[in-house]
Amino acid sequence: MTLPAALAEIVDDFAGVTEQQKIELLLEFSRELPDLPESLQTEAMEPVPECQSPLFLSVDASDPSSVQLYFSAPPEAPTTRGFASILHQGLDGASAQEILAVPADFYHDLGLDSAVSPLRLRGMAAMLARIKAHLATS
Repeated sequence: MTLPAALAEIVDDFAGVTEQQKIELLLEFSRELPDLPESLQTEAMEPVPECQSPLFLSVDASDPSSVQLYFSAPPEAPTTRGFASILHQGLDGASAQEILAVPADFYHDLGLDSAVSPLRLRGMAAMLARIKAHLATS
């Protein structure tokens, strides 16, 4: 599997812990999702309706060698925020080429399949798919 180094490290972190610890790690990621810069408003971001909770993202590919990703998800949606934070920490600053090479189903390697509903996992897949679609048209 081809993953940018930061995302590969996150996958390894999840692989090395128990199922209960995976949930705790996901919640930890949810608390680490950075706030949006003041210049970016949620209204100007792309919604991801496949997510069970309101999630918005913005992709800045003005420099394809260092793509910037922004996510907005409510604090009361820790699973969605956790997935967004994983993608942010794993892909922000990666090149467009690196992001496009990430397998669409890489999230299975996090080992959350039995701990998180398939609907929520599809939300994470949808986030990645929208990022890739944006990069493919940039």
